[in-house]
Amino acid sequence: MPTRAYDLTGRTAFVTGAAGGIGRATAVLLAEAGAEVHCADRDAQGLTGTATRVAADGGKAVTYTVDVTDRRQVDRAVAEAAESAGRLDVMAAIAGIMHSSTVLETSDEDLDRVLAVNFKGVLYACQAAARTMIAAGAGGSIVTMASGAVDASRPGLLCYASAKAAVVQLTKTLATEAGPYGIRVNAVAPGWIRTPMTHRHDRAAREAVEATLARRSPLGRVGEPEDVAHAVLHLASDASAFTTGQILRPNGGVAMPW
Repeated sequence: MPTRAYDLTGRTAFVTGAAGGIGRATAVLLAEAGAEVHCADRDAQGLTGTATRVAADGGKAVTYTVDVTDRRQVDRAVAEAAESAGRLDVMAAIAGIMHSSTVLETSDEDLDRVLAVNFKGVLYACQAAARTMIAAGAGGSIVTMASGAVDASRPGLLCYASAKAAVVQLTKTLATEAGPYGIRVNAVAPGWIRTPMTHRHDRAAREAVEATLARRSPLGRVGEPEDVAHAVLHLASDASAFTTGQILRPNGGVAMPW
């Protein structure tokens, strides 16, 4: 059956940024596919909410309060997950933050903070997962979270877009290095998704942006966290067994050339 390719029963997944938004939707969906999900985030309360959602659907979730900018915390959590589950099959490095400032207004502190979370945090998760998977010798799938910002220039997104562009290069480079060990590395680059990150705008501004983007999309809508979670599941599963070093773009077609 084709659905068997998406079955993660008996596998272990680690998800960063799992307390809400795309991270929570991904953790819930991977658990629904059969994976034991290990969830990491700084937001302990949000993690509890995610674990409750997973458990309500009959799945298993283990939580770790982790700051992804701290390599030691990431290494420790991934090691604990692999030891307790006996394996690590999937890493979904989703944790990220948003920042807006023009090029001329961007400070060292702004850039360092965004790079620490959106690039270094992904790097640390990838390194910890790849080392664990290589040592186990059973392959695996690493999925990083890029952004539609890597495909189009927007005022105010220097820090965010630069960090996400670095994630794309990390993904491609690691794919070449980890491939001989049976480890696939791919990225998801979403368009506008309704998450707490995009809800930082006031309601009127958010609705105006969403209306504009919906008109630009051939599908006539903006995205939901579940749209991205399904992309992660595809890349995490055997359905993409011959896919590595690629960027999957669930963006409603807004970046499609006309």
